[in-house]
Amino acid sequence: MALGTAISRITGFARAALLAMVIGTQLNADLFDIANTIPNTIYILLAGGVFNVVLVPQLVRAMKTDEDGGDAFANRVITLGLLILGIGTAVLIFLVPALLHVVFDATLFDPKQKPQRESAQLLMYLCIPQIFFYGAFVLIGQILNARGRFGPMMWAPIANNVLACAVILAYFAVHGSSNKVGGFDTSEAVLLGLGSTVAVALQAAIMLPYLRRAEFHFRPRFDFRGVGLSRTLRLGAWTLALIIANQIAFVIVNRIASGATLAGATDGKPAAGSTVYGLGFLVSQLPHGVVTVSLATAIIPTLTALAADRRYGQFRLELTRVVRVALVVIVPVAVGLLCLGPSVAAIVGGVGSLGGFTSSIGFTIQAFSLAMVTFTVHYLMLRGFYANEDNRTPFLIQVVVAAVNVGLAFVLTSHVEPDRVAGMLALSFGLSYLVGSTLSVTFLSRQIGPIVDADMIVFVQRLIMSVALAAFVTRGFVLGLDSLGLEPRRAVGGLLTTTIAGLAGAATYTAAAKVVRLEQLTYLIDTVLRRH
Repeated sequence: MALGTAISRITGFARAALLAMVIGTQLNADLFDIANTIPNTIYILLAGGVFNVVLVPQLVRAMKTDEDGGDAFANRVITLGLLILGIGTAVLIFLVPALLHVVFDATLFDPKQKPQRESAQLLMYLCIPQIFFYGAFVLIGQILNARGRFGPMMWAPIANNVLACAVILAYFAVHGSSNKVGGFDTSEAVLLGLGSTVAVALQAAIMLPYLRRAEFHFRPRFDFRGVGLSRTLRLGAWTLALIIANQIAFVIVNRIASGATLAGATDGKPAAGSTVYGLGFLVSQLPHGVVTVSLATAIIPTLTALAADRRYGQFRLELTRVVRVALVVIVPVAVGLLCLGPSVAAIVGGVGSLGGFTSSIGFTIQAFSLAMVTFTVHYLMLRGFYANEDNRTPFLIQVVVAAVNVGLAFVLTSHVEPDRVAGMLALSFGLSYLVGSTLSVTFLSRQIGPIVDADMIVFVQRLIMSVALAAFVTRGFVLGLDSLGLEPRRAVGGLLTTTIAGLAGAATYTAAAKVVRLEQLTYLIDTVLRRH
């Protein structure tokens, strides 16, 4: 799973970097980025959260208790899910003009911004159908996950990313590269929007053969009453409420980001808005997707079974093990990006339409380093609640997280230039999840016993010592290479600095972890190398 996710995330980052090189990071890029991101966001709002965190526990229980191994229940779930997705997609296509007012800053509706507004509307019409295909992909994936087949859901997005990269290269071949703010013409918008939607459809289609290999045959079932779906829907209602709170925060943050790029376009200044924020977020989510999501996906069926038997001692043991294994990777990577953010961003700075405009990207990557750690802890804690069939507490916690995120976003961006807005939004995201992870650990401990016990405290102490030494060495190499004239803020210098300083920091961390007996890192390395 981790290998498939790693390749998926790397190809996803390659797609984002390629897109930045071809269409830049200014207003045009934001128009496409928001239009292409909103379908995924709305899909999560409609059903994604329910599918992801409610279905697997319910499917596992149906497989254990139903005479047919849960096949009828799964067929009803898929049928109902596809109906909801189809109707929801059709309604949202009709509501595209209204959606523009929700997700974009009011400046876009100035008469002077008519070409940009028309481009955004056309792109959104072309991208909204992705909602249906994203939903079908996750529905099929959760059926497979419940049957212990985790790999396909991790590998299928690679096809999406590869096709999306091909679309961007075709765009470059036909239209060239730019960093424009005046909107797209029809042929440009159709190529980008329609190509992205076809790529998502391919991602869903690839999953179908794996259903047959899992000996599951889909047959539409419309007998929804009296078969246990009401329990799933009740749990899903709390999850849907959580997603609504989360997405309200997302929309507000997105409006702040798009307002920065619109202000920059109006004043002729460089800006860091939605596209730069998205690039930083993508970098921060790479290790999360490779490590945390893989671990969480694999552990959910186990935690669900333990919770069903009320074996909370073993439940806590399994969950805290996963937390430690995740943090032993996530924390050093976060510290590494804090040290190397500008040089990482500079790798693509001298290519394509960016023209060296990478300081804002580097600053945003650094600002996301806190979120990498706090979001990981919060994410894993929520999986503990869901496995225990408590979807109400995560909703209440997420309301606090969303409120803190929005409040900090307004405060931190109110007195900065447009090219620093994305970084401030990234910092507000990390701080809000610091609050969220603290609350989730506290409340889950009340249900299953203390998560922060003596073993966890010793682990955190050893981890801090190891990463602190690694950070000292990494920064030393960065400053030393800069003094030698390597220029880490330029493309070649950034690549060399990231490689040399990164490897030095990684070697230091590994050695320090061995000295302080950070056993989780040794376990993880041995597992990857198949020594166990």
